[in-house]
Amino acid sequence: MAEYAVFLRGVNVGGITLKMADVRATLAALPVSGVKTLLASGNAVLSAEKTTTEVKDLVERALRSDFGYDAWVVVLPRDEVDSLVAACPYPADEPAVHAYITLASDPTALDGLLDTAAALAESRPETGSSAETEHMRLSPMALAWRCPKGSTLDAPISKASAKPAFKATTTTRNLRTLLKVQAAFA
Repeated sequence: MAEYAVFLRGVNVGGITLKMADVRATLAALPVSGVKTLLASGNAVLSAEKTTTEVKDLVERALRSDFGYDAWVVVLPRDEVDSLVAACPYPADEPAVHAYITLASDPTALDGLLDTAAALAESRPETGSSAETEHMRLSPMALAWRCPKGSTLDAPISKASAKPAFKATTTTRNLRTLLKVQAAFA
């Protein structure tokens, strides 16, 4: 049986409010086991005898059915979560800077996201140069980036990921959240 992390996109922001106890109940009704939800931002871990794609499809259909919203999730196997956390070059608790990992269910989405972020930074250099200091591709499905505390929403990658083109394929978590997800497997 494989272990997976499930990251819901856009939960408890922008008018989509879900209680994690309700999400846990919805997921537990699926052919999976060991469901745990973490934090209010839509994170879960579970085990299943299914592929990553099958888990993604099951979860999205169940969330759409039970909660009536256009649910999108990114599902990663446990070993990939471990690899991403290990590969991230940024510290999780740097005093003046937040570290994030943007996850994708389609690697071409990250290419488009980076192109869009670069265009946004170029069109607004006052936010691009100061709000986001650097980024690094961790895998075909993940991008690490960081920005000064208080400027996350102004960072070009953050602004780009809010665009409709990336809604179905990407979601972002701070590195501390990924560490909590990783610990939840234990």
